[in-house]
Amino acid sequence: MSADDRPAEFVEALAKGLAIIECFDAAHPEMTLSEISRRAGITPAAARRSLITLETLGYVGSANKRFHLRPRVMGLGSAFYFSARIDELMLPELRHVVELFGDASSVATLDGKDVIYVAHYSVQRARRATAVVGARYPAHATSLGRVLLAGMEDAALDAWFADLEPQALTARTLTEPGAIRAEVMATRERNYATTVDQLDYGITALAVPIRNAAGQTVAALNTSGYTGLVTPELLIAERLQELQAAAARIGHAIDRYPMAASIIGN
Repeated sequence: MSADDRPAEFVEALAKGLAIIECFDAAHPEMTLSEISRRAGITPAAARRSLITLETLGYVGSANKRFHLRPRVMGLGSAFYFSARIDELMLPELRHVVELFGDASSVATLDGKDVIYVAHYSVQRARRATAVVGARYPAHATSLGRVLLAGMEDAALDAWFADLEPQALTARTLTEPGAIRAEVMATRERNYATTVDQLDYGITALAVPIRNAAGQTVAALNTSGYTGLVTPELLIAERLQELQAAAARIGHAIDRYPMAASIIGN
């Protein structure tokens, strides 16, 4: 959101504090003040003030001039988890999919250029891209992302692609915007998306839309397995029908709870 689009009541200090929390990830579990300033896109002075506040409140800790998140941050994520009724509305269906086929199943929504996982269930144990609640991945490289993009209005999709600078995550990742858009259009036509080694080597996935009563795509559901053990054709033949049925049930469940529908849909 540009500064011109912000409401008059926008609190800049709060935005900077949240940006600092969000700049920590698996690759950056601890950082210096200058590193945080650079990743959060704020001045060192502003980062210092926010860090002092966050440390005083117990969300951030420090040692040897390096900062890290503290467990209290987990309360922010759990507030979403329980208010959106994830355990009640989504996990039973994810467990059902995994009980039928093994491997893993997730629900995600779109957040900027990324998908963010709001629910996940897995029996997989091998090393691969970590799929956990709250994980973010580039939408262009995931089956979930392509389904979510396919559900956008044309004008919104044009805006999404306008400043896209896709990065290659593997040698197979599509990075040419025209090719990515072609995949999104094909996904819109067939109502599902498949990917092979786009996000990480060893991941083959199939995703379908979760729609509300108005037919709008509010989230996406996937099933994934190991490349070499499964193929897109196998996933479509063996899992597509069950995955679509599970997505429909999740959509109906979300519609029964207006608050959950608002949280997931936004």
